[in-house]
Amino acid sequence: MAILVDEKTSVIVLGITGREGSLRAAYMKEYGTNVVAGSTPGRGGMEVAGIPVYDSVEEAVEKHGPIDAAVTFVPGPALRDAVIGAIEAGVKFIVSPVERVPLHDILEMMYVAKNAGAKILGPGSIGILTPEKAVLGWLGGNARWAREVYRPGPVGVISRSGGQSGTIPWVLREAELGMSTVVHVGTEPVTGISMGELLELFEADDQTKAVAVFGEIGGSHEEEAAQAIAEGRFTKPFVIFVAGAWAPPGMRFSHASSIIERGKGSAKDKIQMLKEAGAHVVDQPDDIAPTVKRLLGL
Repeated sequence: MAILVDEKTSVIVLGITGREGSLRAAYMKEYGTNVVAGSTPGRGGMEVAGIPVYDSVEEAVEKHGPIDAAVTFVPGPALRDAVIGAIEAGVKFIVSPVERVPLHDILEMMYVAKNAGAKILGPGSIGILTPEKAVLGWLGGNARWAREVYRPGPVGVISRSGGQSGTIPWVLREAELGMSTVVHVGTEPVTGISMGELLELFEADDQTKAVAVFGEIGGSHEEEAAQAIAEGRFTKPFVIFVAGAWAPPGMRFSHASSIIERGKGSAKDKIQMLKEAGAHVVDQPDDIAPTVKRLLGL
């Protein structure tokens, strides 16, 4: 099993005719993702990597039937209209690997998604990958590397950092542990699916026996994860490394969402809350795999 995406998930790529859109669409298709269509206004009738292109998501749905997920490769100021258009066409899961999105646009997208029962991963998420089944975004980099590093197994993976999204999969692979699904939550100050929500999905997934996390200072994802554990919404082993412990208040670390402000979001506070909830906090990423193995009795 997996969370959010598997080999049956039908996918449309928004902005598929652009440089990033065409490159990533080809990668997703090569990996095995069920990419059924792409869309770019005014480019209908084209093909990219054998994928038919339409002027809108609505046209693609008329041709192919309901589409489960969309990946958006559009400029930040255009993201709101692209996401809302996809939601109005019936798409229920949207991955947005887009940064520098106006905050009021993000809030409007989240409002529309919530009312429609849709989920948004990001903005600023490089994607989600279920090993040997599907990838949305560019998590994994290329098909050869993704197949080599991201192996199927019992550990769900969440990363706050796009650049470090391969760190935990690598250490798990080296320890002969595989992954159920790997998720990068996104880098913008406000994001859609939270770490707490992801934990509830992993809790319901039979394949996932534990979750490993690359965390960071700033934001509230780790606090929401701690709350999910404390409230019993997630009961499986949870192992986390929190990066940026050295950063003083007000310093930007990695990206916009990793800023300690007004005494909130510090590594110390996150670690304390996580430990009090029952999470296993490690001092460095290399400690993650041995800790997971110990907790699973392997």
